[in-house]
Amino acid sequence: MSKKALKRIAAALERMSPAPLDAPDFDAADAFLWHVEPDRLEPVPRISRVDLGLLVGVDRSRDTLLANTMQFARGLPANNALLWGSRGMGKSSLVKAVHGAVVAQELPLKIVELQREDLPSVGRLLNILRSAPQMRFLLFCDDLSFSHDDQHYKSLKAVLDGGIEGRPENVVFYATSNRRHLMPRDMIENERSSAINPSEAVEEKVSLSDRFGLWLGFHPCSQDEYLSMIRGYCDHYGIQISDEDLRAEAIEWQATRGARSGRVAWQYVTDLAGRKGVRLG
Repeated sequence: MSKKALKRIAAALERMSPAPLDAPDFDAADAFLWHVEPDRLEPVPRISRVDLGLLVGVDRSRDTLLANTMQFARGLPANNALLWGSRGMGKSSLVKAVHGAVVAQELPLKIVELQREDLPSVGRLLNILRSAPQMRFLLFCDDLSFSHDDQHYKSLKAVLDGGIEGRPENVVFYATSNRRHLMPRDMIENERSSAINPSEAVEEKVSLSDRFGLWLGFHPCSQDEYLSMIRGYCDHYGIQISDEDLRAEAIEWQATRGARSGRVAWQYVTDLAGRKGVRLG
């Protein structure tokens, strides 16, 4: 084979296997977004989040997650956490609010958001985070779930178990999902009914949720909790409205959407603030 051909092959291999990504300046921000093609950690200068005290009706989950995160940020043992349950009840808001509360204590905790579609690249990301042992990283995946024939769940094990190398000591993983077992119930039943050994057919996927040390459930809120959320937002942002008008408007708003949740409460507050000429944030 000629030298020219060898050079072409070498160049092609170099393009297929790019040089390892240099560790970014983690002092540049408290939050980063993980991107692939090419691999990079993009600093987030301003995190979209609410104050921890504004999250109503999730007291137990709030206290548990905050304590776990504080332990981790202080270099103590901590569990991976799965926040699961009803849509719009503040799962992702709680993760970001807890991170904000910990950073306010001047602890070296960075949050890194990873998209479900990028899970196959998580090994490369963990190697980057492992190279900065002086930092603590909260790896966060929002709205995590798996459909039939979805193989991304295998990459998740690298985060939860770490394989032969082990999960980096300076990384903890938090995920939110509408499903407790990260896969739809009909998928579980279908695989059980058609498998030679039904119990083994779904054990590998269902056991993913068992690898989270913390399971925090989020359930539909009551009307009183819904109204308390709205009143809390109004007081925080200085939106003037009587309790009687707030109750009437908020209940009507909820009825038009056919749902009652923290997200619906915030959507009403956004509309109310616009009508009152009050800026949020």
